[in-house]
Amino acid sequence: MRKPVRLAFLTTLIPVARPDTGFEIANAAILDALRAAGHEVTAFGFVRPGEVPADPGGAVVIDAVDVENAVVSKGRKLQWLGSALAASLPVACAKLRLAGRGRFVEAVKARGPFDAIVLNSVMLPGAFPELTRLGPCVLVEHNIEHVSAQQNADHARSPLMRALFAREAHLLEKVERRLWQEARFVWTLAEEDRAALGPELAGKSAVLPLVSGAEIEPLSIQPVAAAHDVGLIGTWTWVPNFTGLDWFLREVCPLLPADFEIAVAGRLPPDMPPVPEQVKPVGRVPDAREFLLSCRALALASRAGTGVQLKTIEAMQLGAPAAATPLSCRGFTEIPANFRVADDPRAFAAALVELVTAARAGANLRLDGAAFMARQRAALASALERGLAAAVGR
Repeated sequence: MRKPVRLAFLTTLIPVARPDTGFEIANAAILDALRAAGHEVTAFGFVRPGEVPADPGGAVVIDAVDVENAVVSKGRKLQWLGSALAASLPVACAKLRLAGRGRFVEAVKARGPFDAIVLNSVMLPGAFPELTRLGPCVLVEHNIEHVSAQQNADHARSPLMRALFAREAHLLEKVERRLWQEARFVWTLAEEDRAALGPELAGKSAVLPLVSGAEIEPLSIQPVAAAHDVGLIGTWTWVPNFTGLDWFLREVCPLLPADFEIAVAGRLPPDMPPVPEQVKPVGRVPDAREFLLSCRALALASRAGTGVQLKTIEAMQLGAPAAATPLSCRGFTEIPANFRVADDPRAFAAALVELVTAARAGANLRLDGAAFMARQRAALASALERGLAAAVGR
């Protein structure tokens, strides 16, 4: 595309200076790439209470509100569920409709018209179907949401939660399939998810290879001193992420040497069961890059979810050694030489033992992530331009 275009970027959470989840990191990467290409982009969405957008001049904050299950009261969750049942909406959409009713669509209209509307996930257009009538739309599928919801149902431990997740999956599939047809172009974050769209959408879809905000640490600089043997980082309040952490704690940890120190960074669910003695929860760390580099090896233990794993991208950018499940490596055709891919608990534990033992003996297992970063940035820019060209008819 030769001429820059004016875009509305509609997202649940507007990127902030210190992103907290993989979803926010992906948002920031896509927004940065669109702006780097010269497009005029205005982000519309919510922020958490007390936070401000990383780019206030390019953002319209509808409200400062918590929209995540893990941080709200039981009463708020029941309000969301009641609204979802009354409106026959997925809960994920109903809570956004409550938060933005009478304001979200109006804010986009007031600052329009736009050459194209970027729907950053299906949740907002699921809550406000009229958004798709405000201009030609392109859709970002961070995950195939109905598949993730069905996986949550399959892993649910109570009949009630299983039924609620199954309902969510059924309704999200209706929303997603409608939006796949209405959008002029669909971006996914993994080739496997693009294939899930079906052959009829092959001509109007592409994969967005992402980068995270983590800095590339030159190999010539003295590495961060190892503070932990094994590190895991993530937003563990999100069910698919917790499924992987739970598998690691229950099935892999007992197979690791007792003197291994394992650090778990990120928000844990309030009803988190006791962790093994060698596991140290460190909470939300001030610098994710520094934490990752302070671990002798990373454990990328995803067992559920769709899309691409931002933790894997960060590890590859930093050249960090890791043991990874095959699901953690979704969307990547080239696996770094310092990754060990294993799906069985014993093989996963053995991979970590190999990497940590080598690091303790003085081996520098880090690789140069600069080439990976450059390939990702170039492919991201190309895929974005292809979708925008389809949206505006150029």
